[in-house]
Amino acid sequence: MKTIKDWIRALLFALITVMVIKAFFFEVFTIPSSSMEKTLLPGDLIFVNKTSYGLRSPITPLTFPLTHQHLPWVEGVKSFLDFIQLPYYRFFADTIQRNDVVVFNYPFDSDYPVDHRSYYIKRCIGLPGDVLKIDNKKVYINNQELEQPKLAQFNYKVITTNPITKDTLMIYNITEGGLDGLENHWELTMTDTAYHQLKSKDFIYSIKKIEVEPNAFADYIFPYHQSYLWNIDYFGEVVIPKKGTIVKLDSNNIHLYRRIIEVYEENTLEETKQGFVINGDLTSTYQFKMDYYFMMGDNRHNSADSRFWGFLPEDHIVGKAQTILFSMDNEKYKWDRMFKTIE
Repeated sequence: MKTIKDWIRALLFALITVMVIKAFFFEVFTIPSSSMEKTLLPGDLIFVNKTSYGLRSPITPLTFPLTHQHLPWVEGVKSFLDFIQLPYYRFFADTIQRNDVVVFNYPFDSDYPVDHRSYYIKRCIGLPGDVLKIDNKKVYINNQELEQPKLAQFNYKVITTNPITKDTLMIYNITEGGLDGLENHWELTMTDTAYHQLKSKDFIYSIKKIEVEPNAFADYIFPYHQSYLWNIDYFGEVVIPKKGTIVKLDSNNIHLYRRIIEVYEENTLEETKQGFVINGDLTSTYQFKMDYYFMMGDNRHNSADSRFWGFLPEDHIVGKAQTILFSMDNEKYKWDRMFKTIE
């Protein structure tokens, strides 16, 4: 009997230890999509340090151990009870550095509480208080051009003199894209290195980045209003909200800040002929309660990031992606990616 009790005690201790480590210190994630190619690839298993920006306290305490959104053995049943929600707090808070690769909870996953929203991974390019602008694919922070990640990708229009095979594309590490409907006309996603390697080849008739016109309004780009004629390649100028900053509200910028005020910072907001009514008080200003960030994927034309859903609140930050533990594609290990530092 004593032996059984010792085993139970040891298992409980091990379970509690794993739960604490997973909740506060580190976790591993598998990259599900190509939004960070070629920096991160689908199938990469990455180590995420949850202490990098401070320890986020649990927001939903009534959660089944070692689960995220659903119970593993019961389809569709949530793994938490959300009638108790604790206020956000971060112990030993530290700042995100520009260009950090960050794991966070997807802010539009509104069917779940903050700490149970889907995990996303992007590169942080804009910090609280920054003035951000994207002009013809180039990112400017505080009027200074931001150097793009060395493995950043864009979409190119390619016309060839003859068909090209998948094996040929693999030589240049091109894994996305294909024929666009016309013979020998292709839309391919590639790095600058691949572009320079391809453009001089005999079978290439022409190759150029796919362009979007300035002021071409895209209704799927944040903040989804014709006051802001923005698109995936032309975005801003916009000031990223910073905790404590007071902004004067008007009929235009309310489209930028409405979700922050109503959803992320949990206020009531009404627009009247007299002005804005926040929590029952008539006001023309708003003071931000949290810091916000602007996230982008390295696969610049194939990434659902802040251009699509706006500013990332600090309480959604999970941790910093630091290391690729191993990588697997089509049941084949990519040994050259094991224990590779994420840059």
